[in-house]
Amino acid sequence: MDTKKVRSLLCLLLTALMLCLSACSKEDGGSSPEGGNADVLLPISINDKEIKVGETTVQTLLDEGFDVSWVDENYDRITVDPATQLEANSYYTGGSIKVTDNMHFSISFATDEEEVSLGQAVIARLELTMATEDDKSVLETISFDGVPVTELTQEKAAEKYPDWTGNEVMWLHYGSEYKYDLNFDISTGYLNKFSVERSYDVDWNS
Repeated sequence: MDTKKVRSLLCLLLTALMLCLSACSKEDGGSSPEGGNADVLLPISINDKEIKVGETTVQTLLDEGFDVSWVDENYDRITVDPATQLEANSYYTGGSIKVTDNMHFSISFATDEEEVSLGQAVIARLELTMATEDDKSVLETISFDGVPVTELTQEKAAEKYPDWTGNEVMWLHYGSEYKYDLNFDISTGYLNKFSVERSYDVDWNS
């Protein structure tokens, strides 16, 4: 079997084992292998405009000039209307922030104990997948916890977040409140996908 295929298979098996151990640890009431003391909010920046998952609202993104859209009930992608009313204790997926025509952040929204407008809803999850053909000058304007994504390697992430866990293709932290998932290209070691998520007690049927 090809060496690269073997390494990829081993990485996938190791990842599955780590996630299983993490889940078991949480069920038993113990601390997660990623280190509970590292469960803090890490910001994302686009063109020096900071986004904090769990704090930044959709209206803030619009005020900052971001092109925000989402999928409506007819599965059409439309520009968000901040006046749209959302149910309380609910979670909405299908949103996006446009960076370029070929690059978008996927986002989810969450509401608290009261019904609010879409503009008041906070960003609950944010994810970006980067392709090799993406414009490097654009990627240089995006940073994770103050580090441009073009400079964030697996080795650097391991040094910066020693309480997290992972392997050569990922570095993870699944805390009680925040979840971080950094993915790296196995051949270069550089970041090619990341997500930030905050946990919410919501009605998943919305």
